[in-house]
Amino acid sequence: MARTKNQGARREALIEAAGRAITGRGLAGLRIKDIAAEAGVSAGSVLYYYPELDDLVFEVHQSAVERYLTNRHAATDDAGDPVERLRAAAASGLPRDSDDATHRLLYELHGLADRSRQHATLMASLYAREAALYTTLLELGAASGDFTLDQPAAVVARDLVALEDGYGLHIISRNPAVDHAAARDAVLRYARTVTGCDRL
Repeated sequence: MARTKNQGARREALIEAAGRAITGRGLAGLRIKDIAAEAGVSAGSVLYYYPELDDLVFEVHQSAVERYLTNRHAATDDAGDPVERLRAAAASGLPRDSDDATHRLLYELHGLADRSRQHATLMASLYAREAALYTTLLELGAASGDFTLDQPAAVVARDLVALEDGYGLHIISRNPAVDHAAARDAVLRYARTVTGCDRL
């Protein structure tokens, strides 16, 4: 049992190290020795647990998605009424700045979707789960009387996620015209339009 736990901890450490290597260097030219250096182990140790680099990169993508979604749910769960929860969702779905490690890693890994069915499926799942979060918040707001939706909640939710993704890419790409506050305000401006809620 202890051996299994140790192996799990070592795999997790390698996943975290690979994530840092990808965030810092990008996927292009990523090498086993880069990950080993981040983890403070030999290249052979990395290969022992992950003989195929693609398998490790996929686990990094999975881990990043789960961490990101966990943080989004925590942000909305800690907020108050449906209006505050939707405001929290909008803030949590955008990079804090161009060096936001989680968002930078996700945008880098999402680029694999056009070449890998696994990565494409994971990216589609992330989109669906983010939309489901917004759908729930919108439905709660409609039920409480805070929101008056002029479209189905699921449609509005997908639009909100798409807006986040678009603005997020500009933030990560260091577009000086877009920062976290401006992007959040733009997402909330759309939310006000479709919910009729001036408190957003």
